[in-house]
Amino acid sequence: MESGKRVAIVTGGASGIGKALSYELVSQGVFVIVADIVDADGTTVEKELNKSRNNARYVHVNVTNFKEVEQMILSIYKEFGRLDYLFNNAGIAMYGELYDMSMDDWKQMIDVNLWGVIHGTQVGYEMMKEQGFGHLVNTASAAGLGPSPVSSVYATTKHAVVGLTTSLHYEAEQFGVKVSTLCPAFVHTPIFDKAKAVNIDKKMIQKQMEKQKVMSPEKLAKITLKNVHKNVPIICPMPMKRTMDIFFTIVPPAHKALMRLVCKVSRDARVN
Repeated sequence: MESGKRVAIVTGGASGIGKALSYELVSQGVFVIVADIVDADGTTVEKELNKSRNNARYVHVNVTNFKEVEQMILSIYKEFGRLDYLFNNAGIAMYGELYDMSMDDWKQMIDVNLWGVIHGTQVGYEMMKEQGFGHLVNTASAAGLGPSPVSSVYATTKHAVVGLTTSLHYEAEQFGVKVSTLCPAFVHTPIFDKAKAVNIDKKMIQKQMEKQKVMSPEKLAKITLKNVHKNVPIICPMPMKRTMDIFFTIVPPAHKALMRLVCKVSRDARVN
């Protein structure tokens, strides 16, 4: 790797938003560590990114395991002597009403979506604080900015990520570290296909989602990096953020009607 070249780690980097972020970072001259648990996809991304030159490396890591995350970040820092970006992006989705959820469902969601982000943030922030620069970007969701009925467990983790990241944004300023949270809405990624649906016909939910204006992960990646460079605390693609603000704050009756419609559609899709 070229001396002084910027370095980024992207968890969940083998597919979806993480993959698109990895490609966009490489296009901007950043060496990318593609971190994931799906080795086949990860090695494929690594090969694609390295077609012209040495731009990336795949590393297997389970974000729910603190020791694995810590070892990965520390080894990358030791090797390259810097860490410019850490995208804590790995996550999973789940649909279902709260009364259908088990404690195992809660644990799985919190372990990946919240603890996975906490693990990366704890180690990455300490390192960036020591070096005096760097940018942490934690992937939350538009579901972390307002109500998200029939995905309450998922929304809980994403609200927590937003709270963690926006609070740290201001704590970190004094130490030269920048912090942003990414809150995508409807993005065409495998997360919806892989999502667990508890007592819900997922096909019916997916049909409803297909009616939404879905953004490509590549477009989201470009928007994300543009806003990262501006150190924006909450990155939420427009017009989604504006729409949520209007509905949730300015026109409460319209927002309530929309949330009740979401409940109705989901209950119509129940399998028992």
